[in-house]
Amino acid sequence: MFSSNRLEIARKRRKLTQNDLAKKIGIEARTIRGYERCEYEPANEILVKIASVLDFPVEWFQEEDLFLPMENIVSFRSLARMSAGNRNAALAAGSIGFIFNKWVEKRYTLPKLDVPFIDSQEPEAVAESLRRKWGIGELPIKNMIHLLESKGIRVFSMSEDTLEVDAYSFWKDGVPFIFLNTKKTTERSRFDAAHELGHLVMHRHNDSSGKNAEREANSFASAFLMPKGGMLANSSFFAAVELERLIELKKHWLVSISALIYRLHSLKILKEARYRSLYIQLSQRGYRTNEPNTYPREMSLTLTQIFRFLQKEGISKEKIAAELRIPVEEINNLIFGMTITSISEASFVSQSKERPASYLRVIK
Repeated sequence: MFSSNRLEIARKRRKLTQNDLAKKIGIEARTIRGYERCEYEPANEILVKIASVLDFPVEWFQEEDLFLPMENIVSFRSLARMSAGNRNAALAAGSIGFIFNKWVEKRYTLPKLDVPFIDSQEPEAVAESLRRKWGIGELPIKNMIHLLESKGIRVFSMSEDTLEVDAYSFWKDGVPFIFLNTKKTTERSRFDAAHELGHLVMHRHNDSSGKNAEREANSFASAFLMPKGGMLANSSFFAAVELERLIELKKHWLVSISALIYRLHSLKILKEARYRSLYIQLSQRGYRTNEPNTYPREMSLTLTQIFRFLQKEGISKEKIAAELRIPVEEINNLIFGMTITSISEASFVSQSKERPASYLRVIK
């Protein structure tokens, strides 16, 4: 059995066009097109070459077809400036994240889904509503990834070698997924996570693409990370605040200075002249591109606990990869840079200092 769908996924994961792959193998592009259209199957020697070029096991191409997220069901940040190769590679990573999640779900009970669909309000009101439902009130969100995971959202990383891809999200089989680019700053990644949460909550049954949906998700993210009540409570102080003080205050809300200034202006706490002055200072100091006083990247608490369980069971990433018929590097790309030098020898290294999530259970 040969899966044309898996060929497409592996090819896109490597950012190759059909022409690119054909040249590397030494065959005509129309032959690759024929394989992907299910018109015919490659001979064994050609399949071996394909597997070698794409760096996937031969067995990968001989399993059943997989779900491949398509652009029309996915919310993508920065789609307009994204190349087709980077977009396709990121979407193909979604396929691998999906099958890895299935593998995990067979072994562990993950948090119960608690992500409502709210589309009848303005983004500001949706953010307030969700904060109330989740019992956050006006408090800062100390860890976005942990919060999302505790509500049943599957959060994975993308180690894409590009800044074009910010993040994307989708629903599949009633389960919400978010993929975050680890090349971004912590502040940007938190905003991306909140942005994608906005899509999941507001656009589940609507079109999540287009400029209007992006504006709504941006407004939601700003309001969710920096709630109106908390900001207005200190409005008199913020109105005349200096940039140096904002650099300190960003630690409270865990957002970028730029996002904090924008939020203060959108709430009319900062007048136009003060708003422009602060942005000019940001540019002059290079803070628009180099965030000052950044903090450690957020890590997945769910994945941390899963790999601790696997460590005790003597199951390595290599074993998981072999079972899923994928290169082990594809697993590394999904787990936020956690390094597991030897699970069977109980060596586990992670940037996360959080205790394991109490909501994760092993399925007996």
